[in-house]
Amino acid sequence: MNLFLVLLSGVCWSIVYIELIRNGFKDKTYAMPLFALGLNFAWEVIYSVDSLVLNAASVQGFVNLVWAILDAVIVYTFFKYGCEYFPKKAEKYFIPFGILAFITCFILQLAFYLHFESVPASKYSAFAQNAAMSIMFLTMLFQRGNTRGQTTLMAVAKCIGTLAPTILGGFIEEFNIYIVLTGTVSFVFDVIYIVTLYRWKKEGL
Repeated sequence: MNLFLVLLSGVCWSIVYIELIRNGFKDKTYAMPLFALGLNFAWEVIYSVDSLVLNAASVQGFVNLVWAILDAVIVYTFFKYGCEYFPKKAEKYFIPFGILAFITCFILQLAFYLHFESVPASKYSAFAQNAAMSIMFLTMLFQRGNTRGQTTLMAVAKCIGTLAPTILGGFIEEFNIYIVLTGTVSFVFDVIYIVTLYRWKKEGL
């Protein structure tokens, strides 16, 4: 069951990234909120190195590496298309601000990694950022007022991709109230996002 949930999460999040990449290029937009993307990418790079270089290789380590490669393409779409969403008066600061955002996200993830032991750090930061990410996806949808770059498949895969490790880390491996609560927040906002996105798609937005 443990391996199944790890692989389920890996497959679902891979679907999310592939959909975000495919529709990002198709709709000429970046499809993941900036700080969600930055925190995600930083987490994947740090814990890929931790698992595959500094410690014994694990299935999750290889999954993290695949995610990091896919996320790198989404980072490219941000810098390629993101200026459209930046304030006109500040367009010349778009690239410096984007670089600063990614550096900031790496520093925040490193703070978790350096303060806690490797495994607790990966859990604490991952579930906190997943909760924030679920909120940011819904916020981005409302702010843009359209579904460019977003698909229902991506939204459902994102929900399952977070729910699987919530069940694994919050109930099966141990009862972890931190994971249960942050995972619940993610699930609630993911469901709202899925329903809203589905309705907007039907309306042609």
